[in-house]
Amino acid sequence: MPIIRTPDECFSNLPDFPFMPHYVEINGLRVHYVDEGEGEVILCLHGEPSWAYLYRKMIPPLSTKHRVIAMDFIGFGRSDKLTERDDYSFQMHHDTLTGFITALALDNITLVAQDWGGELGLPVATEMPQRFARLVIMNTGLPTGDETPSEGFLRWRHFAERVTDMSIGRVIRSSAVYPDSIPPEVIAAYDAPFPDASYKAGAAVWPLLVPIHPNDPGAAEMKQARQILSKWDKPALVMFSDGDPITRGGDRFFRKLIPTAKDQPEIVIKDAGHFLQEEKGKEIAQYILDFMARTPIVD
Repeated sequence: MPIIRTPDECFSNLPDFPFMPHYVEINGLRVHYVDEGEGEVILCLHGEPSWAYLYRKMIPPLSTKHRVIAMDFIGFGRSDKLTERDDYSFQMHHDTLTGFITALALDNITLVAQDWGGELGLPVATEMPQRFARLVIMNTGLPTGDETPSEGFLRWRHFAERVTDMSIGRVIRSSAVYPDSIPPEVIAAYDAPFPDASYKAGAAVWPLLVPIHPNDPGAAEMKQARQILSKWDKPALVMFSDGDPITRGGDRFFRKLIPTAKDQPEIVIKDAGHFLQEEKGKEIAQYILDFMARTPIVD
């Protein structure tokens, strides 16, 4: 299992990302995270193929009242990267996340999850519910392999299968409703963790780890998460964007599944694509602050 680390100089002078790096070793791998502010914990989990930089617009407003932690999954950001695709698995990512939460002794967590951040974060939250206080669910799913994947996802999966050197920044830009609104220096920041193709094995394989058959790894965990979420009694806020062909309609699924989601406003983030944090980060942060304010933790 060859391990490599992106050189620190690749992360110099990233626009709007002044946050100090923090590290913790989980199962022999170094995991990077941003840790800003004090108070109740907000755990922000990114998806494919982004990293903690995706949350840079949300961290400052959220951290004025709360402790914001944005973790990089293995293979992304400043976390360690494995050079072999076969070394990445649902179980590895799952165990990294549970180990991270345990190592940092995080409790009363408000989970903010998008894409794979939800596909991993929601099962973990249902497995250790005593550590979670609230759920914020954005542009994600809980695929069990029992339903036919969307055409948008199948096109994305096919692209990931055949591309040999994924352009990370280009993926971010092409997923936006208004691609030209994302400047070149921001695209370069998304590319920063991946100086060449040897660093991109995690990004290349993640779309292929999404369960599309009932016996695929991760399908059982997501099915169990659905069952537990159907009886979830802690606050849950669902916010999907209106311009994401991959997860479109998933907001209705979660609002129907989770009893407490029906207690919250039906929020749609307009004029945003798959990476809604990039296009509407400040707006989303305010919705989260309002959500936390009206659902105080009762000891």
